[in-house]
Formats: sequence, structure tokens, C-alpha cells
Amino acid sequence: MKLLRTMRLDASDTFIFEKAAEPGEWAVSGAFVFWGGDPATLGGKARTAFRSGFLGVNSLGWATLVQIVEANEADRDGVVTALARRLTESFGAPNIDAARVAAEEEVTFSQSLCNQPQDTLIAVHRLYNDGAVHESFRTLRPRNGTRPARAFTFLDVEGEDDPTETVDLISMADLERK
Repeated sequence: MKLLRTMRLDASDTFIFEKAAEPGEWAVSGAFVFWGGDPATLGGKARTAFRSGFLGVNSLGWATLVQIVEANEADRDGVVTALARRLTESFGAPNIDAARVAAEEEVTFSQSLCNQPQDTLIAVHRLYNDGAVHESFRTLRPRNGTRPARAFTFLDVEGEDDPTETVDLISMADLERK
């Protein structure tokens, strides 16, 4: 079986998100974090997390990229248990049993993204349109088979066309300094 782990190719996650996920922690899509609110009203780092973040299960931090990795049943059960605990502690799940059901669904969805070879990187792009959240996912793989991940070696991109929104990191950094 395969699951998702956060990946950090450079330090950018540490300044574009309010809280960055730790490299190598188990990850889920994390769109549920924005339920019950209006994503159209988000600004700054919260908007960036909504548009392009995967949620690290242990830290509840965000990562721009996740990596498909091999896992076993014990790993999966650990992710579900940790996420259920976080849903109870941080998101108001009524009890651990209800949280576990939600965590199972979230992990199952994350597993559905793992239909590519091990070590493939995945990026997410979320939009809020007509009262619904729409997610699209892109895969990034090395051109010449699997190799250790390094910045700037991932050249093949599969997924939807370029997103209609862009992120201006220079302007965001300027706003942070003010």
C-alpha cells in the first residue's frame, strides 16, 4: 500500500504558510480544515494553505508537496489514529469514534491519490466555486525514472491545465516585512 508524506525541497513552506508541516510526516489533503467557513474570505497565509496545502497529520502544518511512499497496515492505522486524535482535540469531533470514521475517509481519499509510482510528488490546487471546494492534483516525476528527490529535477508534470490563479511570493514576502 502507499500513503503520502510531506516533502520539503526548499524553505519556502516555512514562510508561505502560517505553520509548515515537518518534512516526512504523514499527510492528508486537509481540505476539511476549511469546512464551515467561507474560503473566499481567506487572506494571506490562510488563503495559501487553502489553495495549495497538504496537511501534516502530526503538526497540523502545511506542505506544498507530498511524496508517495510505501507503507504497511500498521503505518495506515497509525495515521488514522493520529488524525482521529487531532480531529477530536483540534477540530471539535464529538468523540473518538466519530473522529475515527472521518479520519478513515480522509486517509482513504489520500490513498486514492497514490496511484502513481513510489517517490512521485503531488501538488494540489484548490478553488472555491459556487459554494463548493474543487481540488485538482498534479504529479511530478523525474524524467528518467525514480531517483532521490532534489529541487529542479522534476520536469514532467501531469494534471489539469495551468491554474487560473497565481501566487506572487515576492509580494507576500513584502507584506510580511511590513
